[in-house]
Amino acid sequence: MKRKLLALATVAISFASVAQADETIAIKPGFMLLSPSGYFGATVNNVGTQVNVENDLHFKNSTQAMGEIDLLLGDSQLSFEYLPMSFSGSGALTRNITYNGQTYTAGSVATSTFKADVFDVGYTYYLVNMDDMPSRIQLGIETSVKTVNAKTSITAGGITSSKNMTIPIPTVGLRGRVALADFIGVTGRIGYLGYSGNTFTDASAQMEFSPLPTLGIFAGYRYIKLKLNNSGMIADMRLKGPFVGGFFRF
Repeated sequence: MKRKLLALATVAISFASVAQADETIAIKPGFMLLSPSGYFGATVNNVGTQVNVENDLHFKNSTQAMGEIDLLLGDSQLSFEYLPMSFSGSGALTRNITYNGQTYTAGSVATSTFKADVFDVGYTYYLVNMDDMPSRIQLGIETSVKTVNAKTSITAGGITSSKNMTIPIPTVGLRGRVALADFIGVTGRIGYLGYSGNTFTDASAQMEFSPLPTLGIFAGYRYIKLKLNNSGMIADMRLKGPFVGGFFRF
């Protein structure tokens, strides 16, 4: 985790070496609390069970660190985000489940996990960019590629089976900001796209408070809908919850 966040910071420093006086780099570490719902599964010859993460696997909420770097270049913005997600649960199965060719019977105690590391690289072009006035308004079109490295596993009766995949999913959407100078503001973004049964919906809104021009804090809410169908791995997960963090910019 620390190595991945450090890698993001290294990217920011490399961009800082070419930034001009009117350009801004923001580094934003934070934490999020996500609640999971939906299902996942692993099929062999198209045979497998859609396993509900709440009713079948008793998944719990998860608190995760996250990190984002934004580079503003005039009307353009580059964004780099690392978003780790990890959920687990344990309990007695209420029905037979077939996962990755292995059948787990009702009544057996199963421990399961769903993990996904998301590396998000985005570009926003601001059609409206009034960022040098007391009341600031920005609204732009955002394109991004979210590379998802996902892994699921189930253990029961001393038998563990797992499935993993890595896939890039492009999204297109909007990003906006309304603020009073750099003191206080509200930002939001939404993106969606998919192909071949793989989709990623990502929406968030947050409030930023910056008592100093270079330092601030933020809090908001995020909703993610991740649908995967590739190489025998299936998932349709909804992840939502609040997040908080701090930022510094230069």
